[in-house]
Amino acid sequence: MLSINPADLTPVQVQAYLQGAVGPRPIVFASTVDEEGNPNLSPFSFFNLFSSNPPILVFSPARRVRNNTVKHTLLNCETTKEVVVNIANYDMVQQLSLSSTEYGGLELNKLKKLKGDKLGFPSSSTVLAKAIGRGPTAPCKYA
Repeated sequence: MLSINPADLTPVQVQAYLQGAVGPRPIVFASTVDEEGNPNLSPFSFFNLFSSNPPILVFSPARRVRNNTVKHTLLNCETTKEVVVNIANYDMVQQLSLSSTEYGGLELNKLKKLKGDKLGFPSSSTVLAKAIGRGPTAPCKYA
């Protein structure tokens, strides 16, 4: 049996062990807006359902391993206290790949770039962030 000590590994190595140990992982698109209303869409594989009563969905906008920075998704969630969790499916693989790219150091124009890919972005009735028109969604607010 392999035994490892995370203290002896780099963050990249720890992440690789963890991702290899838990799989397959569901993937979600987290849709947010910043305080000026600019949209953001990012994929997250650190996601799961924790409870149905009360309903709790958790995704983890962890720091980037390559440079220890945070995604705009986390900053937007901290500012607005809102996110729409959009469950990804096979038909969205290309859009998932495109949305994981940073555009000019910012992620805020992803929705506009992906809109032509027919994901559809209906408004949510409970939060400012838009949902994706395909697949299940969960608008979320937190305190």
